Amino acid sequence: MKKTIPESFKIYFWDVNIDDIDLEKHKRFVIERILNYGDHQALFWLKEIYDEIMIKEAVKKSRNLTRKTARFWQAYFNLSEEEMRCFTKF
Repeated sequence: MKKTIPESFKIYFWDVNIDDIDLEKHKRFVIERILNYGDHQALFWLKEIYDEIMIKEAVKKSRNLTRKTARFWQAYFNLSEEEMRCFTKF
């Protein structure tokens, strides 16, 4: 069975059709959205879909994390600013 984004998380993907999102192909987009806007339930779901290594890599490569989100995940994963692309835009 192909995993999909739960209908209840549609609010985090307001600008796209969630039926068109491929969880493998669009993983960084999905991770960014859930980290920026998701609640606890969405975060638990995210961790069921993607392992911590994938989430950490998305955090390191993303340019779309908010400053607040970036700082939280920087502390969580013990990353330096230099390891995170999102700090190059701030």
